Amino acid sequence: MDVLRYVYKRNSIAIIDFMKFTIDNKIFEKYPDLNIGIVIARGIDNTEASSEMIELLRNEEKRIKQEFNSEILSDQPKIKIWRETYSSFGAKPKKYRCSVENLYRMILEGIELKHINKIVDIYNYISIRHTVPVGGDDVDKVEGDIRLKIANGTEPFIELNSEETKTPKPGEVVYVDDKEVLCRRWNWRECDKSKMTERTKNATIVVEGLPPTTQEHIRDITNELVELIKKYCGGETQIFILNKENSSIEI
Repeated sequence: MDVLRYVYKRNSIAIIDFMKFTIDNKIFEKYPDLNIGIVIARGIDNTEASSEMIELLRNEEKRIKQEFNSEILSDQPKIKIWRETYSSFGAKPKKYRCSVENLYRMILEGIELKHINKIVDIYNYISIRHTVPVGGDDVDKVEGDIRLKIANGTEPFIELNSEETKTPKPGEVVYVDDKEVLCRRWNWRECDKSKMTERTKNATIVVEGLPPTTQEHIRDITNELVELIKKYCGGETQIFILNKENSSIEI
């Protein structure tokens, strides 16, 4: 199903070109059981903070401290699969950690997840609640289409809160638009350009699942994510699941 991309202006809604979101076939050759949930959120209010959302984060932090410890975290199945995946494209998992493992280790070290903005608070909560990597981009800052692909090593990348241009290693799994890398090492580090801010009105959020996380799990998680976005940010949302049977959508 086609989805129009919207830009919200002061007195009107401008309709602009379709944007594709695609997972390259080479990704599925290496990771055939991959399922990625995509939430498209339009016209959200991402200003201020929600005390309720912060409280949900704090409760999850308490649960994680009770149920996990840093010494055996890498053996947790949903963490272990991402460590193995990072190794498969040449990223040492002790040095480069997937986004959800990084969040867990921060929590286990006694670091509270700080408030960034509502949409980031929501997807961090979903990530630690379900032990899955979750991330996203401000759609209005993305240039062209979004692709998940294997890097050739020449794509430019400017890391979050940096101005230095780097390039990924050949063989890395990366998200890119038509100009540059949006996220390196699959879900390790996001770029600066498309980061979410309080001014974000339109966003794409990805929920990434490798076994033991199934398509059904991803669908349930994205449904929960959408309910939280509606409650705390408003706007309109849609959900898609990308996998080897359905590897591309228009947003």
